[in-house]
Amino acid sequence: MAERRRGQGRGSLARQLFVLQLVVLAVVVLAGAGLALLDARRDGQDSARDQVLGIAESLAAAPSTRTALAASDPAAQLQPVAEAVRRTSGVDFVVVMAPHRTRYSHPNPDLLGLPFEGTITPALAGQVFTEEYPGTLGPSIRAVTPVQNADGAVVGLVAVGITQEALGRQLVGQLPVFAVVVAVALAVATAGSLLLSRRLRRQTLGLRPDELRHTYVHHEAVLHAVGEGLVVVDPDHRVSLVNDEARRLLDLHEPDVRVDEMPDSLRELVRSGAEVTDELHLTGARVLLVSQVPATWEGRPLGTVLTLRDHTELQGVLGELDSVRGFAESLRSQAHESANRLHTVITMVELGRTDEAVAFATAELELSQHLVDRLVAAVGEPALAALLLGKVSQAAERGVALTVSEDTAVAADTGLDPRELVTLVGNLLDNACDAAVGATSAVDGEPWVEVSVRTEDGALVVTVADSGPGMSAAALTVATERGRSTKSGHAGLGLALVAQLVARHHGSVRAENSEVSVVTAVLPLGVRSR
Repeated sequence: MAERRRGQGRGSLARQLFVLQLVVLAVVVLAGAGLALLDARRDGQDSARDQVLGIAESLAAAPSTRTALAASDPAAQLQPVAEAVRRTSGVDFVVVMAPHRTRYSHPNPDLLGLPFEGTITPALAGQVFTEEYPGTLGPSIRAVTPVQNADGAVVGLVAVGITQEALGRQLVGQLPVFAVVVAVALAVATAGSLLLSRRLRRQTLGLRPDELRHTYVHHEAVLHAVGEGLVVVDPDHRVSLVNDEARRLLDLHEPDVRVDEMPDSLRELVRSGAEVTDELHLTGARVLLVSQVPATWEGRPLGTVLTLRDHTELQGVLGELDSVRGFAESLRSQAHESANRLHTVITMVELGRTDEAVAFATAELELSQHLVDRLVAAVGEPALAALLLGKVSQAAERGVALTVSEDTAVAADTGLDPRELVTLVGNLLDNACDAAVGATSAVDGEPWVEVSVRTEDGALVVTVADSGPGMSAAALTVATERGRSTKSGHAGLGLALVAQLVARHHGSVRAENSEVSVVTAVLPLGVRSR
């Protein structure tokens, strides 16, 4: 593992970006420094032009210059003044000449009296101009200004210049400053790139670009392929990841999912951050098995991970299994009771009381057989008949008298799924028996439940009355909206499962609490479930 991480570090995305940034920043800094040097050179030349032009105009406008030009020996007066101005101003030459180019001043005394090299035609026309010209001292930037008398006639010319070599020396003198600035800029750029590289290395875990791509591809493939719903919520309760199965189970269609869009029970679970395992939750059309665990990385909380498994079909099978199990328990109970009765009959025969034995056996047989025959004849769905028989025996064992009303009648071709019938009737009976246990009837003082299952006006009507304390319409609403249970099986979700089934068939469920507690569920027949 250590070798792998070292291999990752050598070509990691952070290192590659660091090198790339450093190269780019170095090029930018050096290019900027070169442009700054060119700009400094241009500024130096512009400053030199302004300087020589100002000196030339000042010297040409001085009355002493016109006076010296009119003297018999102009050089004797102009040479000392021109040299003093040159040394004071820092220029390389100050040349005063006659209109026919004869020099009266020059830094090199040997060139006095020789013709001036350069352009003078604009100056002879009374204009002031600057130019770059390779003169006797080398290439230079010079300004030429006419000297005019009171009548405006040109009596002489003044040329002041700075050589390119002198300008180069000035630029070279600025190089240390440029070097310091470039070094500081490179140091800052390197430090910034290094800090960014370290931060990026931590965020990418030192992975190379191809590893990041493979990780992302595998991550997406797993999320789309996994059979369980997966929802990842960050510490601020924002949904950061939802896979395809979770979108299907929760009926989510928008690209961005918020916690507020999740079912109520799941929203409460996510916001609580509690760690749970295999809780049953109800959505609008599904029963989900939900687990939630906190997610951490190196001790730092990253939020919670919610996993969802579809329990809808299994819940229906479990309901049907409950009915079969109840029927089996009923048979077991009846077998036990039959054994007791048989022993009683045998004992009575042994005692010679045969007539009483026959009467006893016949009465018990008729009582049990009457209920079975009536349910088999009235209820065309075997699963529902078995459920009702089983619930009668279960209720009897709990001390509850469960009776099936005489108007119970259900055809075999209702179009309803047998498992849905079992879920609907079974949960209503379980809820009624729970309410009746411990409560007493105002008539006989014993807990009782009465159920009626019939078709009426194109709908299946299930009415369950009990001797319990009753349930108001508001209490029924709360019970049917409950979408969460930590109990095993479907306990704790009975009325919520009933409400979910009724909603799928566009039916209704209501509670009445007048003289007795009554809950009625109505499912239209022939309406396709959602």
